Amino acid sequence: MRIGILGTGTVGQTLAGKLLSLGHEITLGSRSTSSPAGLAWAQATGPRGHSGTFADAAEFGELVINATPGTVALEVLEAAGAQALADKVVVDVSNPLVFAADGEVTLDPVNTDSVGERIQRAFPRSRVVKTLNTLSAPVMVNPGRVPGRHNLFVAGDDPAAKREVTALLESFGWPAADIVDLGRIRAARAMEMLMPFWLNLMRHYGHTDFNYSFQVAD
Repeated sequence: MRIGILGTGTVGQTLAGKLLSLGHEITLGSRSTSSPAGLAWAQATGPRGHSGTFADAAEFGELVINATPGTVALEVLEAAGAQALADKVVVDVSNPLVFAADGEVTLDPVNTDSVGERIQRAFPRSRVVKTLNTLSAPVMVNPGRVPGRHNLFVAGDDPAAKREVTALLESFGWPAADIVDLGRIRAARAMEMLMPFWLNLMRHYGHTDFNYSFQVAD
């Protein structure tokens, strides 16, 4: 599959590397064709890895992943272009984290809205699926870093899009039984609100190799 990834940071490059290893072809998008991170990544990956602008990645991808910060996600997707994103699955892995000078972390939006919902409203012809935002990039693509069974969440208004994304997550090593469908895209609110708690857990444990595990009674 051809996949466009918006964002050249740790999350974008980690997802790109995993998808390349699974045989997909990737274009990593950034604001400029001269992005040092994008060019370096493409030069190191071989013929199936490309770099370009956000618009290039969106046009290239049969599926598009937003791996930019939630606070700039709409701006990035607007640069990618509504026409290029129309009728495609758009996977949103972002969180709208706002870091204050004193280290306090808040969310914007929060409680009554989410980045996932804003993307779906702004791009009604796209099929938005929220997932992978509740854990670190290394665990996203290698759930075995955390021992035992643990959970991943998906949300979105299009059932077929969620099935397509779930199949991709299973190819990362996530068992189908551990992927929890939380329903419509509105559930992205709760998923994004987990992140301040996740940051506290990171400070507590001193690393990012952990995840949420829910034990459900029969």
